[in-house]
Amino acid sequence: MSAFEFFFSFYGLLLGLSVAELTGGFARLLHERHRVKFGWLTPSLAVFVALDLATFWVQAWRFFRGAPFNPALLLIGLMIAATFYVAASITFPRVTAEGVETRIDLDEHFWAHRRVIFGCVLTANAMVWALLGLLALAHPLWADMWTPRVLIGVVLFGACTATAAFGRSRKIVTAALMIVLGYTLWNMVRAGVLLFQDGVWLPASGG
Repeated sequence: MSAFEFFFSFYGLLLGLSVAELTGGFARLLHERHRVKFGWLTPSLAVFVALDLATFWVQAWRFFRGAPFNPALLLIGLMIAATFYVAASITFPRVTAEGVETRIDLDEHFWAHRRVIFGCVLTANAMVWALLGLLALAHPLWADMWTPRVLIGVVLFGACTATAAFGRSRKIVTAALMIVLGYTLWNMVRAGVLLFQDGVWLPASGG
């Protein structure tokens, strides 16, 4: 087992729990959909959190693939993934016991918990940015990764996520959510275009 495989067996497990919390929370709401007022704020937030989770999986491959075995990296991975787990577990409300007909308003849930959710997402990303900044100071190859496009993306993501978390105007918070969600979706569409730009991969040979 390589150092990366050992690291990712731990880090990936924690990220996987975040995915399970997110999808499980949505599934429970669908089960109780007769008493759920869905709205669009919490579903949009859930899409944003899910896309950022997928991005963290990609970042693990890009940034930790060549890392040596080190307990400090496990601690960093724990801190990042645990912070994201908190965000994912709060994105959807907990469903009350069966038989209790309390109405669930997802827009109200968004406004009640958006500071914690966006704050955790921002904190998890900030930890990755800080790590990459330290690596950039240690080696020029890491410094080369901080291209103008990456810097603009970090500033945009950070500013919008912080605004969505701590902004006081509901219109500004909503606009910040839409901008950061649009930016994240744009990155995924861009990745999809690159996936097919040079053709597609071939199926594995049988045997």
